[in-house]
Amino acid sequence: MRWLVRTWQELERDQLYAIMRARAAVFVVEQNCAYQDADGSDPVAVHLWAEDDGAAVLAYARLFPPGAEGVAEARIGRVITTAAGRGRGLGRELMRRALAEIATRWAAPPVWIGAQKYLERFYGELGFVRCGPDYVEDGIDHLPMLRTGS
Repeated sequence: MRWLVRTWQELERDQLYAIMRARAAVFVVEQNCAYQDADGSDPVAVHLWAEDDGAAVLAYARLFPPGAEGVAEARIGRVITTAAGRGRGLGRELMRRALAEIATRWAAPPVWIGAQKYLERFYGELGFVRCGPDYVEDGIDHLPMLRTGS
């Protein structure tokens, strides 16, 4: 297994395909969520993922700098651990690496995440706190969370 970080310009075609395939497997197939994954935000994001020896994505997140798309804080989105990656602590390692990458790239700004509601405790253990009311996105209960400490 290896961890990779790439900007849009650095992504190779096969890497992008593996990422899109993994996001669809988790969000569309497993969570039965019909949504527009190709939302125009990938070119703005930094992509962080773990892949196995066959280049299949095991865990993934996209990272946004402060101010991107009108949001003051840095953001983490499209957070997934695929079925093949679960039960190995990759979700926590993914978030640890995401927060470290954000701190390095953008001088440790506050970080916002739109968390699926059932993951509130998980993100809370990483220093995120609820910062607004629950909302529904693509048919799934979410809540906004913010992390202000590094």
